[in-house]
Amino acid sequence: MNINLRTIRAKDNQQVAQLIKTVMTEFDCVGDGYSINDPEVENIFEAYNKDRHAFWVIEAEDKILGCGGIGQLEGADEFICELKKMYFYSELRGKGWGRKMVETCLAKAKEWGYQTCYIETVDRMTDALRLYKKVGFTILDKRVGDTGHCRCESFLAKEL
Repeated sequence: MNINLRTIRAKDNQQVAQLIKTVMTEFDCVGDGYSINDPEVENIFEAYNKDRHAFWVIEAEDKILGCGGIGQLEGADEFICELKKMYFYSELRGKGWGRKMVETCLAKAKEWGYQTCYIETVDRMTDALRLYKKVGFTILDKRVGDTGHCRCESFLAKEL
């Protein structure tokens, strides 16, 4: 199977929304305060088609298997970005694609002049937390900015 990472296209919106909803439901991250309810979920291409924002998908044979993006952290200074909407179907996990996605996002963030990258997640996403720590994110004692995800329990940042 040929798997590749590429920038999102408008035609990917439906598959990306389904991916996000499936993974969030798998980890019991439904209801208020979770990213599954963000307005951008249904129109990711449009939400990230602006300055200092980018979104990528991982696909195999026209099926989106993973996604992730980078953008300005709401409610923070212009030098802090957020690693956003990074989700993978189970068949893609544990194969190095998470690291590749994070590295792609961080490289673009650095190119755009961001100095810090921030991410929030839930503790039960243990593999994601392990990956973030492995690539140099450190745990913070409180949230930064205003993501609107009040149900997240882990807050991490990495200097770029």
